[in-house]
Amino acid sequence: MGRYKRLLGYLWPHRRTFAGSMGAAVFASVLDGFTLALLIPLLRVLFEVGTALPEAQTAVERIVDVAVGGWILGDGQASSLRNIVLLILGVTALKNVGVVSALYLGVYAQESATRDLRRQFFAHLQGLSLGFYQRTKSGQLVSRMLADIDQASVFFSQMLQSLVRQGVMVVVYVGILFALSWQLTLVTVLVAPGIAMVFKPILRRVRSQFAVAAEARGELTAQLNETLRGAKEVKTYAAEGYESRRFGVALDRFVRSTLRARRLAALPSPLSETLAAGVFVLLLLAGAWLAIGGQAMRPELVMTYLVVALRLLSPVKHVAQFPAFAEQALAGAERVFEILDRPLDDVDSPATKTFPGLKEAIEFRDVWFAYRDDDWVLKGVNLTVRRGEIVAIVGHSGAGKSTLVDLLPRLIDPVRGEVLLDGAPSTDYSRQSLRRSLAVVAQETIIFNDTVLANIAYGEDVEREAIVKAARAANAHEFIERLPDGYETRVGERGTMLSGGQRQRIAVARALLRDPPILILDEATSALDSTSERSVQEAIARLMQNRTVLIVAHRLSTVSGADTIAVIDRGVVVEWGRHDDLVAAGGRYQELYDVEWAPRPMNSTSKGGQGDVAWSK
Repeated sequence: MGRYKRLLGYLWPHRRTFAGSMGAAVFASVLDGFTLALLIPLLRVLFEVGTALPEAQTAVERIVDVAVGGWILGDGQASSLRNIVLLILGVTALKNVGVVSALYLGVYAQESATRDLRRQFFAHLQGLSLGFYQRTKSGQLVSRMLADIDQASVFFSQMLQSLVRQGVMVVVYVGILFALSWQLTLVTVLVAPGIAMVFKPILRRVRSQFAVAAEARGELTAQLNETLRGAKEVKTYAAEGYESRRFGVALDRFVRSTLRARRLAALPSPLSETLAAGVFVLLLLAGAWLAIGGQAMRPELVMTYLVVALRLLSPVKHVAQFPAFAEQALAGAERVFEILDRPLDDVDSPATKTFPGLKEAIEFRDVWFAYRDDDWVLKGVNLTVRRGEIVAIVGHSGAGKSTLVDLLPRLIDPVRGEVLLDGAPSTDYSRQSLRRSLAVVAQETIIFNDTVLANIAYGEDVEREAIVKAARAANAHEFIERLPDGYETRVGERGTMLSGGQRQRIAVARALLRDPPILILDEATSALDSTSERSVQEAIARLMQNRTVLIVAHRLSTVSGADTIAVIDRGVVVEWGRHDDLVAAGGRYQELYDVEWAPRPMNSTSKGGQGDVAWSK
């Protein structure tokens, strides 16, 4: 019941629209029942039983008499017939106005509630830490955001557009049937609970099967996402056939699970219709038994009763389907709530302050960090970066270099120890203010499927002139001007229309535009060729001026001019100092230096020093 209540909570802000939809549904259902009640005077006039309304009236006939009796009792049979037909047409038209209003208001409330759920889901994702994204497939999140929320919205649509309207119709029809013959209708009421019990075991399996199908859909989305993002690698390795087989396996799994769920969800409708038909036959037998006992109904009442009973089958079938739809919706909602129920671990407490800017130094004091329990990536790191210094962090891949600099913008926080900014723990400051005080130029530059202008100005509200100025300083203006639409050129997903060097220069322009006091260069040019590298190096040299800079590199020739070089090996700072002193010390740094500058075969295409930022103070 709690899950239903939680879903209904998204309707509360739109309760007036919801109430309007319910009101229109009730209005349409009552008029629909009144249309059926008009069959009694219509049949009496057609078969010349007597006047349109008899003196001894049932409850239904009394309602018709009070509502329109004076109008349908014309001067004669023809006049009464004309009036009744016109009345039926008018009431039917009004009923359909109610139906359309109920449907529109229902859709409006449904889409509004769905929009609110998606907005909350997206906002919640923004508050989850980087570690969550490293552990979770992006395709699974996309599937939950789109498909699972769509599936959950079935609850709103079926409730608003079907359950309310069809439920009111059931109440109205049953009321008419009771008024016409309470004995026959009592048979139906007594049998109904037994029919409901038939569906309980089916509905329990419906939700579990839809949950399995939703998980399979998420895996399918994740695999498709990976294949599309890695299109170049797929083609390079001629792996189209392999990927097609992988996709086929995931697709078959999704189809099988969906078919099982749909098969179970389809059972309530035909079962309810079959059982309702059985109840209808039971009514005929009970009617015949009453007639034999001398309690026969008038012919026009019998025909009206049978018509209403037949009309009752459709809304009963729709109402019977609602639990199956609800279980399907809850299966999707549970996957959405699974994310929404995760505690936010990338948000600040109200006690955090705005970072005022670095005045003295950054200090990593006895920092320990692990992505998984006891699998330490950093082990007791101590390092000081003074304001205005250039500090390089070197070591083999996987040594913990990038993890260390991720602590500064609080993408992650230490498990033990602390990062101090002018002596105050970084956790005293809000993440937003810290992140706005620095810029990162990484090896893999993220370029969005937008214009060049929007990519440079990402997250900033600035004038075009400032963007162009940053692009000039980043050696990017010339190649941007040569693009088909200049700064308004859309660069494709992940910037596929640009070369690696061009993407990197846009990243440098983005950092220059922010003009941060602290700069992090995470192997910023390691993936570039020598021509592109030269342009990017010039741009980075301008970017580094008058800033506190942390450089992550694995090639030593690019950081020889740093004020301090820290060597990390397996999460531990094993050496630190200036380049010449570290080489002379003959320790780990000197070993790395000898490996980098060791003689290479004549056919080697690699060059010592190429790939990371090369500069001098």
